[in-house]
Amino acid sequence: MCGRFELKTKFEKLPKVLKQDYPNGLDSKYEIQNLIRPNDPVLVIKNEGRVKTTFMTWGFISPWAKDPFDKERLRPFNARSESVEEKKLFSGSWKYKRCLIPSSGFFEKKYRIRKENYETFWLGGIWSKWNSNDGDEIESFCILTTEPNELVKPLHHRMPVVVPNGYEEQWIEQVKDSAQLKGLLPIMKGWSTDGWLVEEVNKKSTAQLSLF
Repeated sequence: MCGRFELKTKFEKLPKVLKQDYPNGLDSKYEIQNLIRPNDPVLVIKNEGRVKTTFMTWGFISPWAKDPFDKERLRPFNARSESVEEKKLFSGSWKYKRCLIPSSGFFEKKYRIRKENYETFWLGGIWSKWNSNDGDEIESFCILTTEPNELVKPLHHRMPVVVPNGYEEQWIEQVKDSAQLKGLLPIMKGWSTDGWLVEEVNKKSTAQLSLF
């Protein structure tokens, strides 16, 4: 499961691929984020013919929604990787709209899971584009989850998909056939616990998390 995460990496230390094509002014306006929650605008990498960094809303909006702001309709912030190819809501995005979300840690209960060296890592996601009749667009995403490894298992029965460094372009590229998609399956099976740790968050952070 992944319902809260953080991005505390300074701009100059963000992965290079994230700074190839980014929104104007991001380099001067960028701020670290101690707590990122569903419905927040989030920094995301996508590929629509070229690799591009943009902001998307965390919470998957169906491209067929009549009203994207309808509070009665669920906006999933997670999707199970095992069934993402089969579900109508997610299948098109799985084929053509996969994305990467930079993170420096994610939270489960009172704990933070991060790299021992504080290195930024990639959460694997899928995204959607909603278009109004007037031509307005809203891009949104959700994070894929998988079975927990030994590090996360004591905390939750699910964990986010973490895409290893070096697989960025493969993950977000627009595939031509199902064989290419199958090549991504091993990435979603889980990640090694080597170089990772679980730490209890301080009382102030715990109080923030308990509000949501």
